[in-house]
Amino acid sequence: MENSINLISRAGFDRFLRWRDKLAKVYEIEGLIPVIDPTAYVHEDAVIIGDVIIGPGCYIGPAASIRGDFGRLIIERGVNIQDTCVLHGFPGGDTVIEEDGHIGHGAIIHGCRIKRNALVGMNAVVMDEAVIGESAIVGALSFIPAGFNLPDRHLAVGSPARILRELSDKDVAWKESATREYQELTRRCLKSMRPVEPLTEIPANRPRFVPKQDVKPLHASRKRN
Repeated sequence: MENSINLISRAGFDRFLRWRDKLAKVYEIEGLIPVIDPTAYVHEDAVIIGDVIIGPGCYIGPAASIRGDFGRLIIERGVNIQDTCVLHGFPGGDTVIEEDGHIGHGAIIHGCRIKRNALVGMNAVVMDEAVIGESAIVGALSFIPAGFNLPDRHLAVGSPARILRELSDKDVAWKESATREYQELTRRCLKSMRPVEPLTEIPANRPRFVPKQDVKPLHASRKRN
């Protein structure tokens, strides 16, 4: 093993070990192996099972559970699936999150279609055969029942959800900027995230993350406008 290490850089070998460890949470079932584009970032604590296709530039957060053991799960380019989300599907069906989809912390996506550039808020639930329209938003904690159709560029809230209003151009621009932050996070994680031991003291002049764009929560953004 040490001779093998000498043939490549120590840093390269460490990257290989991290990749191998990450794959420990990726599971084959009945011959179906997940497909993960190499430009996607999948956290080591996410679980990916079976008939799952993860496209370029995607972000899959810690403790996400993406189970393709009944139906196919398709996650297209630039999608973010945040921490503790659950994706699953009805037997024989497809669950699809189209390009630039944005799935907030703790959301459950089950057997539905999230169309291009749509956002599902934190801890929302979207059920079988529902369709969330292009550039639409599902509010946090909302319940989208089976078969529900949210039109393009509309906001749905509540449990069960109701269509509240049409989204403005500023609302859609806000959503797009938030998604770009996660796409940038994908690149940051691939470049620099690694397990470490914590510090025991706060260092002097501890730096802060500096966002590349001025993104505020939606309610704050609307107040400013």
